[in-house]
Amino acid sequence: MVFSSLLFVFAFLALNLLAYFFAGTIKRRNVVLLLFSLIFYSWGGPKYLILLLGMTGISWFCARKISGRDDKKGKKRWLAVECVLMLGLLGFFKYTGFFLENIQLLTGFPKVIPEIVLPIGISFYTFQLLSYVVDVYRGEVEAQPKYWKLLLYSSLFHQCIAGPIVRYQTVEHEIEERKITYRDISDGVRRFSIGLAKKAILANSCASVADTLLPAGLEGLQAASTAGLWLGMIFYMFQIYLDFSAYSDMAIGMGRMVGFHYLENFDYPYMAKSIQDFWRRWHISLSTFFRDYVYIPLGGSRAGNLLTVRNMFCVWFLTGLWHGASWNYVFWGLYMFLFLMGERFIYGKALKKVPVVGHIYAVIAVLFGWVLFKFENLQQLGTVLAGMFGNGHVWMNTETSILFKNNIFLLLFCIIAVTSLGKTFRSWWYRRADNVRKVPYGMLFLDMVTPVILLLLSVMALVGNSYNPFLYFQF
Repeated sequence: MVFSSLLFVFAFLALNLLAYFFAGTIKRRNVVLLLFSLIFYSWGGPKYLILLLGMTGISWFCARKISGRDDKKGKKRWLAVECVLMLGLLGFFKYTGFFLENIQLLTGFPKVIPEIVLPIGISFYTFQLLSYVVDVYRGEVEAQPKYWKLLLYSSLFHQCIAGPIVRYQTVEHEIEERKITYRDISDGVRRFSIGLAKKAILANSCASVADTLLPAGLEGLQAASTAGLWLGMIFYMFQIYLDFSAYSDMAIGMGRMVGFHYLENFDYPYMAKSIQDFWRRWHISLSTFFRDYVYIPLGGSRAGNLLTVRNMFCVWFLTGLWHGASWNYVFWGLYMFLFLMGERFIYGKALKKVPVVGHIYAVIAVLFGWVLFKFENLQQLGTVLAGMFGNGHVWMNTETSILFKNNIFLLLFCIIAVTSLGKTFRSWWYRRADNVRKVPYGMLFLDMVTPVILLLLSVMALVGNSYNPFLYFQF
């Protein structure tokens, strides 16, 4: 079950909110959230629910053991148990096939590689539980005495698909006691509607165009035009941001509806003026996780340039590997590492002097990074990279020309959607209204009808499956 489905929006989420608000007390509401979260996780198979229950039990037990000891050696022992078991389980489900494929390529064994299905949300709840136990070890949070409340934290269905990675200290107080205001509900509905529209209308439309211009298989890519490869990657660039940030918007919105305030996960990354700035804005919860639990514990930048490079290399190798069990993700992570090293030691100061150049540089670098990210097959990857520079490909063909003309308004709207233009205009309007002590009725009306309009358009897109409102503005 995914957030951008009619089953989720009109059945699961609607029933969850109805039961939640009728539950009354915080304890009962927590039980409602927990039950619905466990149903969500068990939708793909009850066996993966058992895995979630077990991994949460390990973290609950280890945190309690750490909290109950005074000796540092004993605490480290239980922290090591937590890390080995949690990372071991994540590695088994996510990377066993990848490692066996590489061993088979080198040695010929094993002859048969087992197919291991990746449990829903395992990367996210593993990192959340790890951060919880580490924070207990550091004394930053108290160990949760009740297993079911820690299970509520690890299993909240809002953020299990694509984040954000929610730290226990962010929601610790709200699990025990939270108040829901009309403003929370209003903002939550609005944010969820924006996220749903991002996914159902924009991201899915971009995906359709990108899949047409970047066909599966080597032969299709070899036959594509240079302009088609560039345009396809631009649409893919929009798709991956709109898709990913849409799920974060929906998660944040659903959290607000029930009183949880998750931290922002994206801050208009395509407006970045460097790769370092891009990573301050893109998947913020993942970047801060690796900073706080890998980079800083390794020594950060405190021990000289050589160790700083080593620490950064470890972070970006792991960042790439975290995104998927394939070499192209590792290459993507190391590709980002090279740009970050260049900015840190060579040309970072020069970029800051000319922000426009820095922005163009960042967008181009990120675009080619997404080429590495998209193609797991290295032969296809090489074909696309060569084709983007015209190697053996015609510049433009009829199909590319027609697709560009039919989707030019989608392209223009996506350019606006990935900037903060709308947010800035809305904030300016409200600030101006504060100055005159009166919010314009037009703005209030717009805020009221926007979620309704976005929801209706999203439903039309989901029902039609391939519905694209921008096709009504064709040349």
